[in-house]
Amino acid sequence: MGEPLSGANPRVKRLAALAARRRTRVEEGAYLIEGPTLVADALAAGIELEAVYAEGGVDPHLLAAARSAGVATVDVATGALARVVDVVTPRPVAAVARRPTLGAAAIPLVGPVLVLVGVSDPGNAGTLMRSAEGAGFGAVLCTDGTVDPWSPKVVRASAGSVFRLPVVEGGGVVQVLETVAATGRTRLGTRVGHAEAYDEVALDAAVAVVLGNEAHGLGPEAAAHVDRWVEIPLAGRAESLNVAMAGTVLCFEVARRLRGRS
Repeated sequence: MGEPLSGANPRVKRLAALAARRRTRVEEGAYLIEGPTLVADALAAGIELEAVYAEGGVDPHLLAAARSAGVATVDVATGALARVVDVVTPRPVAAVARRPTLGAAAIPLVGPVLVLVGVSDPGNAGTLMRSAEGAGFGAVLCTDGTVDPWSPKVVRASAGSVFRLPVVEGGGVVQVLETVAATGRTRLGTRVGHAEAYDEVALDAAVAVVLGNEAHGLGPEAAAHVDRWVEIPLAGRAESLNVAMAGTVLCFEVARRLRGRS
């Protein structure tokens, strides 16, 4: 283990900055992973970690696994991480990871993908990443204006899926949707009304599920680059589903169709 760190130490202050500010994460090319479960998931996924910071009582096997992977481990003064991390854990631990910079080349040529256009809530974005991985999607594409996929809240909500699924960040909505179309995928958008029932539309592996902002959905610019529109019929008086719920339904409907064909 390295030297103990107090809450006033510059490196602890850096952890706080990485947790709080997207600008810091972008400028430093790094992001924060909070809690023993996610740190273990990151190590298992082969994520490039700068260091693991731990207060007393952290599972020694986790720290040993970090050192075996060539990652430095640093003792942190008791209570220091409580002012940094947002997750409640009896064994405070955090890691700093290198922020991926994946471009269009990371988009797989086959298989379904998920496109997030202006999704602003970290919990929704992380949940959608988790659903995309669970449904066997090949990548998640986050256009400009979407929440930072490497914010601590998104990473937590993804339950580690962000470590295992290619996340392509950035690019204007038109640029991204045209790139998706160039792979031969059908761009599937969601809206209420003037759309086909999702369970009656032909779906195959060559599909991109395109989801918009929680409050406004897909704007005119994005809508002009959608090939087909679907809706999820609802009983009762509910008008629509939360974007994470709607996206999850569509992701697993695609997965169900593909299983049926195989």
